[in-house]
Amino acid sequence: MFGPAYRAARRGGQAASRRLVVASGGPARTRIVLILGAVMALSSADASTVGAAAVQLRHALGIGNTDIGLLVAVTAAVGAVFSLPFGILADRARRTWILGVAIVVWGAAMIWGATAHSFTQLMLDRIWLGAVTAATAPTVASLVGDWIPGSERGKIYGYILTGELIGGGIGFAVTGDIAALSWRAAFLILALPAFFLAWLVFRLPEPARGGQGVLAPEPGYGPPTATEDPAQAETQPQRQQPTGQTPGPTDAQRLAVERGIKPDPVLVRMAAGRRMGLWTAVKYVLRVRTNVALIISGACGYYFLAGVQTFGVEFVRGQYGVNQVLANGLLLVVGLGAVVGVLTGGPLGDALLHRGRISGRLTVAAVAATATVLLFIPALITRSALTALPYIVLASAALSAQNPPIDAARLDIMPPWLWGRAEGVRNLIRTGAQALAPVLFGAVSQYVFGGGSDGLRWTFLVMMLPLTASAVFLFAAGRCYPADVATAAAVTAPRIRRAPPSPAA
Repeated sequence: MFGPAYRAARRGGQAASRRLVVASGGPARTRIVLILGAVMALSSADASTVGAAAVQLRHALGIGNTDIGLLVAVTAAVGAVFSLPFGILADRARRTWILGVAIVVWGAAMIWGATAHSFTQLMLDRIWLGAVTAATAPTVASLVGDWIPGSERGKIYGYILTGELIGGGIGFAVTGDIAALSWRAAFLILALPAFFLAWLVFRLPEPARGGQGVLAPEPGYGPPTATEDPAQAETQPQRQQPTGQTPGPTDAQRLAVERGIKPDPVLVRMAAGRRMGLWTAVKYVLRVRTNVALIISGACGYYFLAGVQTFGVEFVRGQYGVNQVLANGLLLVVGLGAVVGVLTGGPLGDALLHRGRISGRLTVAAVAATATVLLFIPALITRSALTALPYIVLASAALSAQNPPIDAARLDIMPPWLWGRAEGVRNLIRTGAQALAPVLFGAVSQYVFGGGSDGLRWTFLVMMLPLTASAVFLFAAGRCYPADVATAAAVTAPRIRRAPPSPAA
């Protein structure tokens, strides 16, 4: 009976695996995509687990909505504090080792958290977790920048961020169902794969910095060229560019130079030295107007998402009158919509860029952000799960479609030696918003709107305002983007000319 189903599932899995290898550009890049995607999944699953187990935690520890929000908020707040130190490390130390050690500590913290018998102990555990999860964003961004050529970053980021969505789905649905039996078991199940993942991360090669270690698609996979400059592609058939060989500008930077877009002279002067101290680097990052707009937009968007992650299951149960198992199942369907969005947004932004739309990636993100707001409103008003589901699925797809093109665009407006610190600054502000969200969502629903499902519904409607602001700032970022890309090209060019020769030269 199960034999045909097993064989069909196996053939489907093998076909999906082959498609991923081809789309990623070969086995070497597929390995990187899968491991970095798993790292994002682990971080996202942790963020979702407390919300999925909220009911059980309240009963076991005698706490309320505000306390649940505080548990999530503390993790994010501590993560914000540690983001910049990890960003500095990502620019100066071996990134694969930083990430591997952080994952080992994360697994140990989850095991200790499963033994908690008081709110205080669980709070201390979340502080510990917040510190180590701060390593994820700066190291992953820096590694993607050095491994993946600029023309493909939107697409590859989409594959990696799919792991984040899968992790969120695991945190919501799988561990949520397990938490219905034992929230301690839910924490333990997440801890077990962490140590195996850390071993895989330790085994990853460290890419050369500044985009000098770009992995080209292997023969027969992906685009035919390994570099941004087609004239160089015919002379570089090897899979990875040798250390010391610096690639040309990215597609967006080349377009900015060809069109004569003027760089910011102040930023060019700031980057004239060979090295930047921390304060100078932070001032540079916060002077890039596109980056500031993207940081504010991301903070608003992640603020809303953090509230959904924490109270989403409880909202669905109360608003649509379904039990926890069905609520988790509905959220899995919504998660599938998010996967479609994240796999669509990156390639679409890349395609617009290849057609000469220098701000194409941010155009995709801004339109998707607007659609997110418009689609969420009817879903929050109706009380019918059947009526709300199409709106929520489409809104989830639009919400997730923003991230890959934005992540790819951020790398184009920053010089490579600042990727880690720039991501650290962004993560500091973004996770600060995430830290604030659960507490405010819980407090507003409990004390302003009286708690219960109606309190959560009105809270989610009010919190649509920051989600709207996210779209507004994305449109503003699109207007600043060409000049900031031109600045990054001008700042990077002198470093390219000063780059040391290859050891083989």
